[in-house]
Amino acid sequence: MTFQHPTPQPGGPQNAFGLGMPGGPGQPAQRRRPWLKYGAVALVSLFIGVGIGASNGSAKTGKGTTGTKGAPRPTVTVTETAEAADPGPAPTVTKTVTAKPRKTRQPGPATSFSGEGEYLVGEDIKAGTYKTSGPEDEFGCYSERAKDASGEFGSIIANNNLEGPGRVTLNNGEYFKTNRCREWKRVA
Repeated sequence: MTFQHPTPQPGGPQNAFGLGMPGGPGQPAQRRRPWLKYGAVALVSLFIGVGIGASNGSAKTGKGTTGTKGAPRPTVTVTETAEAADPGPAPTVTKTVTAKPRKTRQPGPATSFSGEGEYLVGEDIKAGTYKTSGPEDEFGCYSERAKDASGEFGSIIANNNLEGPGRVTLNNGEYFKTNRCREWKRVA
């Protein structure tokens, strides 16, 4: 048993079921040629693009061609010797310049510091009064003055939880601990 397709008639009805098949009552005939033409153009363009991309360079630069190398470019050097008007020895001029050293700031304790950390007053930071603009976040700013770095409750001289700007006076030899605060700056 063989299946025979009806032969299409020129100008006859066409639809998605094949050429020459009626499209049904009230359905206009569909044209298939523009789709084929656009599809063929897209396919050819794709092959050309792949060919260009796979060429690995261009003939202009000499890259990507097998068996050939770019020719070296010639280099031209011009040297001209000028003749002196008087072939006598040139005088030597010596000038003595004394360089003055720059004034440098003596290293020492800082006058401003981060709002996170533990500092020894007199070594890490200078003694004096410091201020901060307040906490970095909604949890508040904690500051603590202590006699030593033991972290024990008995070593605390004073502590504070700031919700806004604050000040603290620090003395030499004390430890200052700060958490979640903005930068501390010395004011006095």
